Amino acid sequence: MTHLQLVTDPVSSPASYSKPIELYVFIDLLQSKSRDLHAIIRKLQVNYGHYFSIRFILSTELSSLNVACHRINNCTSHEELVDLSHPVLPSIAVKAAELQGKKVGHRFLMKLFEYQITEEKNIRSCNTLTEIAKAVSLDVEEFEADFRSLEAARSFQSDLCITHEMDVQEVPSFVFFNGNIEDEGLKVSGTYSYEIYEQILSELLEEELVQAPPPPLEELFKKFHVLSAEEVASFYDISENAADRELKKRLLQQKIERIHCKHHSLFRLKTAY
Repeated sequence: MTHLQLVTDPVSSPASYSKPIELYVFIDLLQSKSRDLHAIIRKLQVNYGHYFSIRFILSTELSSLNVACHRINNCTSHEELVDLSHPVLPSIAVKAAELQGKKVGHRFLMKLFEYQITEEKNIRSCNTLTEIAKAVSLDVEEFEADFRSLEAARSFQSDLCITHEMDVQEVPSFVFFNGNIEDEGLKVSGTYSYEIYEQILSELLEEELVQAPPPPLEELFKKFHVLSAEEVASFYDISENAADRELKKRLLQQKIERIHCKHHSLFRLKTAY
């Protein structure tokens, strides 16, 4: 049974809604369930992104946040940061990236997801996080300074406060808000099938959803960079065998490359941001 609950929105205002629905996604960057949810979010964005905007709230469960922040703040140079590794670091890095702009911060978060999904690097490592900053064309010197600042840590703490205020006790969770500031949000705790979230969107909008046609596969790779054959099959409503054939064509054209992970294969765009 889907766990639904009404909650109030502590931070938004009517002016913040440029689309009918605002979606808060509470994630733990180190949790496998949040990784699984990422594929569902991407399909919702492709099919129904014209209906909702999305905001990720970092809800990493940490008992040693202050200790980690103290260690970061005591680093006076990049060289001291290189070997530092801690569960809090990815969340603080996202907030440091956001200080260069929300769009840049979102690019950083998506690249972080990519590193996590491909399982190639340790995303708890400062060295890896700096590598991501370079990959998404951040001002790396500014990123490293912001990463060591109290401002980034406080921004992450703000996300933890939102998690507490909305009484989000399970991660991942979705909270849906419509454009009426007086209406409560609808909280969906845990992970469910894509169809459940699709149904909730339809009920909140009180209309039948109009699905956008999926873009060409090349455009999807430019948007998401890493895809599985299963995702491609799902986006285009085709069999996995048919998806594999399309992916192999692009492998031969050297547009993408195959990544072999522990339990599955992924395909990655060869072109960087």
